[in-house]
Amino acid sequence: MRRRDFLQLSLSTLATSAFPLSSNAAELPKLRETALAKGLFFGTAFSDSQLHSPDFTPLLLDQCSILVAENAMKWRATHPEQDRFDFTQADFFMDFAESHHLHARGHNLCWHEHNPGWLDSAITQQNAVSLLTAHVQTVVGRYKGRVHSWDVLNEAIDPTHKNHHGLRNSLWLQNIGEDYIELAFRLAAKADPNAILTYNDYDIETDAPSQQAKREAILDMLRRLTKEGVPIQALGVQSHLRTNEGTPTWNGLNQFLKEIEKLNMQVFVTELDVDDSFMPADIPERDRQVAELYRSFLENILRHNSVKAVLTWCLFDRDSWLQSFRPRKDGLPQRPLPFDNTLNPKPAFFAIRDALSSR
Repeated sequence: MRRRDFLQLSLSTLATSAFPLSSNAAELPKLRETALAKGLFFGTAFSDSQLHSPDFTPLLLDQCSILVAENAMKWRATHPEQDRFDFTQADFFMDFAESHHLHARGHNLCWHEHNPGWLDSAITQQNAVSLLTAHVQTVVGRYKGRVHSWDVLNEAIDPTHKNHHGLRNSLWLQNIGEDYIELAFRLAAKADPNAILTYNDYDIETDAPSQQAKREAILDMLRRLTKEGVPIQALGVQSHLRTNEGTPTWNGLNQFLKEIEKLNMQVFVTELDVDDSFMPADIPERDRQVAELYRSFLENILRHNSVKAVLTWCLFDRDSWLQSFRPRKDGLPQRPLPFDNTLNPKPAFFAIRDALSSR
């Protein structure tokens, strides 16, 4: 079955399925249904704390048609020692998704961060290819035929590192060279021919000059890969949005996605959230500004028919990585996601609904 046929069949199946709902969840609009009606998946990252949180499950099932593990499928979780894999968390995530008839994205196979300590100390130019090969074959092979799409390569571009083709100075580039990119995709394709193989990156959304430079480097890379027949079928636009450089505009993103469409690649919004650390402390005003940023971004990117999925990076504020990685200077909790800590919808939820509806 071709990937395009698989996607359409999956959308049809999900559109007619039903899940048990809590009374609160049943009263809300269902983003999954709104998205499916427009030919889209809507979903979220499944955080480590949510893996064993039954109170959250009804809301998750009501709103989502696709999930991605926030950390459970990364190197640190699945490959904690050089000669040992551990799939406890990843298996739990996959079993949860499958038992509830949700699609699952795999995240990720090759990154410069969130690696186990042994990798940094053990990797050499002599063993790097075998280490990457063993990891991709083992992890992707374990879930063959069960994963909708894999983030094969994560954040490989950083023009500020001044490397050839704008490549990030990662341990993979240092020890394998530029060929590690092609190697990772070919390994993943061989291990699971039906998964949609994705390149995933951040800070490629706004018209800031640094983001434009990064988009150009990514586009050049994707053109090279597709010209060489490398099996890559999708681009992940992480979409960690913020206002530290003023109100964002999206002209460069729109032009970029037109070029991506010429490569016959799908586009996924993979890690959507809004960093509110540059917004006012007043909660109603802050929530309004967060919602308007969601609305503006989604209304723009969803103009492109190549966009097939929208996933937020967790669903409610408490679980957001922003709470610890980008805390507000005033000490107040961030409010970056569609639901608050009591699982009540915020203006961002309705902005997402409206943007999905208007596609």
